[in-house]
Amino acid sequence: MDFPPTAHPGPAEDQLLVLQGDHRSSFAWEGQLSMKPLRPRRPDDLWEFIGEHPFHARVVARLQATGFYTIFELGRMQLDWSLITTLVERWRPETHTFHLPTGEATITLEDVQVLYGLRVDGRAVALPQYIRSMTRAQFLDMMMHFTGYRPQGDAGGSRVALSAIRDHMAFLHPDITGETVDLHIERYTRLALLLLFGCVLFSNTSGSKVSMRFLHHLQELDGLPQYSWGAAVLAYLYRSMCQASMGPAVDICGFLPLLQRIMPLQPPLPALAPGEAYPFLPLASRWILRCGNYRGTDAHHNLPLIRDVLDMLVDGQVDMYLHLLDKVVVFDKQKSPEKT
Repeated sequence: MDFPPTAHPGPAEDQLLVLQGDHRSSFAWEGQLSMKPLRPRRPDDLWEFIGEHPFHARVVARLQATGFYTIFELGRMQLDWSLITTLVERWRPETHTFHLPTGEATITLEDVQVLYGLRVDGRAVALPQYIRSMTRAQFLDMMMHFTGYRPQGDAGGSRVALSAIRDHMAFLHPDITGETVDLHIERYTRLALLLLFGCVLFSNTSGSKVSMRFLHHLQELDGLPQYSWGAAVLAYLYRSMCQASMGPAVDICGFLPLLQRIMPLQPPLPALAPGEAYPFLPLASRWILRCGNYRGTDAHHNLPLIRDVLDMLVDGQVDMYLHLLDKVVVFDKQKSPEKT
């Protein structure tokens, strides 16, 4: 087998990649970050909380209607911090692509929808100007109105502690029954979605807070499926990777399970009739159920080794993987219902 030549330490031409001097790859090449993977900023208390306080069937029904329950079902997925760090070293803010020996690659809207079931069309997730100019007192009043809970303290701007939300939900949990009025079910559902946003989809580098600005979109739970949440999640992850790829950054946040899946994990999907759902979606559920990817701890592989593996990536490896996966997908479609 012929191995590719040694990777060049930087771009051969700098007309496009003008940020190379401050890029993380430059620091890694000079040895400053040779053994320092990025630090996780992913609160895992959400999954422990759900395990101890499972959602009532009425809350599950409301979450399913919003389109976010699939993420709750998938649960915690194992992350490989050496792999994530190595990918960030190859992420270019100038082009929003990963620069690999086989060419450029990126995470697409199709990946978000097919892998995790988040909608990528519809209304844009944007905030009106009046929300951006609200004071903390106004946000707290908004929180009280839509969730029945007003956090203590006047510091923190538009953010609220995730631990405070969990504590309040734990207090409410015994009262969520089949006889609970719809108003309280909706309030509990909004709190659950704030936890999902702050812990999984839109986690920030604090690792402990979530923005109350999300309440603007959570006012009408029935309207949530109209928004392109998948596009918002992907844009937030792009922004996080751009920040982590510049200088000696130590943190990265966002929906990180999506970052590990930049390689094409499925063949091109056939066109569907309008309104028809593709079978076996979201595909991420296959990793959980069949690959044992639901792990309580993250992986910590050797960082230099992962760098070498990506440096030796060749086109044939990707083509072979796609061929094998195509066989798996065809096999699944041919299985009888009794065997699924």
